[in-house]
This record gives sequence, structure tokens and C-alpha cells, in this order.
Amino acid sequence: MAKKKKVRVALKKNRQKRTRANDLTRTYEGGPAGPGPEAAPGPDEAATQERVRAKGDLSRYRTILTEEADDPGRAKAGGAAEGAASLRAVDESTSLRGRVVRVHGLVSIVEADGGGTFPCHVRRLLKSLAIDGRNVVAVGDRVWFRPAGRPGEDGLIEKVEPRGGVINRGYRNRRHVIAANVDTVLIVASMAEPPLKLGLVDRYLVAAETGGVRPVIVLNKADLVDLAPFQWIVGLYTQLGYETILTSALGRGIDRLRELMASGVTAVSGQSGVGKSSLLNAIQPGLNLKVREVSDWTSKGKHTTTAAELIRLEAGGYVMDTPGLRQFELWGAPPAELEGHFVEFRPYIPLCRFPDCTHTHEGRCAVKDAVHWGQIHLGRYESYRRLFEQRPLDVE
Repeated sequence: MAKKKKVRVALKKNRQKRTRANDLTRTYEGGPAGPGPEAAPGPDEAATQERVRAKGDLSRYRTILTEEADDPGRAKAGGAAEGAASLRAVDESTSLRGRVVRVHGLVSIVEADGGGTFPCHVRRLLKSLAIDGRNVVAVGDRVWFRPAGRPGEDGLIEKVEPRGGVINRGYRNRRHVIAANVDTVLIVASMAEPPLKLGLVDRYLVAAETGGVRPVIVLNKADLVDLAPFQWIVGLYTQLGYETILTSALGRGIDRLRELMASGVTAVSGQSGVGKSSLLNAIQPGLNLKVREVSDWTSKGKHTTTAAELIRLEAGGYVMDTPGLRQFELWGAPPAELEGHFVEFRPYIPLCRFPDCTHTHEGRCAVKDAVHWGQIHLGRYESYRRLFEQRPLDVE
């Protein structure tokens, strides 16, 4: 049995700061007692309204009981508060273990390991933790929950276990977990409408490597285009070590996708309108996921899948269908560490003149020389520059 200990965790800040108990200026200039200095309270009266203990955002902490981690760094994986959420002690005799398969607003649908699905709310303490993410619970999370005591009531999620493979993105200066506890991510891009954006593919590759997920590039809608102009893209990413598959909802590449999804958990992600739901309908007939055509006016995808969902496949394994994205900002990959996520840069980095070379403006830079001589593709280098300079990518 794991040892338990008490830890101090930070909670979210109060939405507004505490106002003063007395507005001395307003009272002095003309309050209920009339204008003039005689209306202001005396020193003794004002002192009675002072508080010794801090209020507001200075006192948003709480002591909770947690289980000691076998790995000392485990509690720090997602920050102190998120570590507390994953290590929080629960009574296993009254709780069940399961996986979050859907999130609808405040209600999470949890599939128990022993079978059955349960609608659950998140314990108030977990929702109050000060974390860098938008939500403490994401689809794919392994959780401990307490079933409802009465029919018609919702259960309560007591603990979120540490996450494995994660796909993150930044959204309004906060972390948005696209997929949690996944083994593989299918980066779906369209060769027709919406047009192919290799910069977005590169961002997904960095996000996958940062989160410890195996990426597979899927170039969809192969039946709508001449494939000859796209062969160099397949060759480029294949030489870099990324599996690249040409697919079509009419049948091309479907057998390979079905084989990839037969074990583990696979996330399907990409821009809106690239055909993610259509591919899943072709992989497992009978899913009947909603699909929509690309807008004729804007040539942009329409949001069909509005919430992530974890689906059990008949052939084995799980697939996570995620909503299409219109924006993708990297999270957890500082500019100084980007060079390590571009695999073709790695042989040249030790040859740069400066050990802290950013490969953007320095002289005698081996990476830039490799770009000049065609050993590194110019488009990939431009993706690196855009990410390093934190320039936004127009996904739409």
C-alpha cells in the first residue's frame, strides 16, 4: 500500500480582489453622514475593519492527502497542482477505475474497467486546482471515480492518473489537451480542399515528439487530385523517418489505417474539413459519424466533430476522434529546444560555430549551410524559423 503524505497545493485565484471594507475618501467627501471631515471614521473605528489574515489571491492554498509516487519526478510532470491531482489519495474500496471517453460540458462519461459507462462530475477540489491547462480532465484520461449512490444521479471523479502520450496545443495562453494517453496520432491533411499546409504538419510533428506520441502522416483525398505533384512530400517525410500514407475514404490506404489502429489508442487529428470522420466511417462501417462538405465560398472546413470521443473498434484498440482545428500554437516546446525536434538538424547542430546557435542569423552555422546546399529542405527550415520566432500560422 502506497504511503500517504500531506502536501500544500495552489488553487485558482479568486475572480476578483476583495474590496475595502470602508471607502474613506467617499465618506470624507460626502457620505451618508454628510460632507466634511467629521463624516470620516476615527482611527479606532477604521482599525477595527482591518484584517490580519490575508484574503483573496494570497490565501488560495489547501492541504490535501496524497500518495507518495514511486518516481520522485512523477508529481512534477505537469506542475505541482496537476501532480497533486494525479497522486491524490482515494479510497479504492468505494471507487472504481476507468477511462474518460467523452466530455459534455460539466459531465464526463467514464467507461469503467469492469464494464459499463457512468456520467460523472469532477470533484470540486480538482476543478479548483491552479493548473496551466483549460480543464483538469480530458478525453482519454485514466481516472478513479465514485459511482452515484442513487439512480439518476451522477458519479464523482476523485483522482486523475498521470498521463502518458499527450498531444497539446496552446490556446489563449493556456494548455489545451487534444488527446491524452494515446500511442499514435494520425496527422490527417488534405491534398484537395482545404489546401495542404505543411507548416501545420510540422507543428503536429513537434507536438507529437514533445508529448511522447508516435506520429503518422495521412495525406487524404487522394482520389480528388493528381498524385504526381505530391510524391516529393511523401519522399521528404519518409526519408525523415515518418510513415506517410496516401488515403481516400473510397478505400485507398484504409487497410493500413485499420492495421495501425488494431492495438493501443490512436488519435485522429488535423485541420477542419480534411476528412477525419469520413476515414473513420470507412475503417469501421457502422460508426455513422457526421460528415460535412467543405464550404464552396471559403474553401475551409466546417466543424462537424464538436467534441473529442474515444471509440472502441471492433478489430481491437481504441480510436479518438478529435474536433478539427482552426489554430495550432505549440505548447511545451520553448524556442531554444526546437532544434532537437527537427530530426534533420541533429547531425549539423554540433558543427555550428556557437554552442547556443539559434540557426537564424549567426555566421558559420552548419544548419544554414545545409539548407543552402539542399541537405535540409527549405520548407522545413522555414517552418523552424516560424516556430522559433513564434509567428502564428494561418491554418484557415
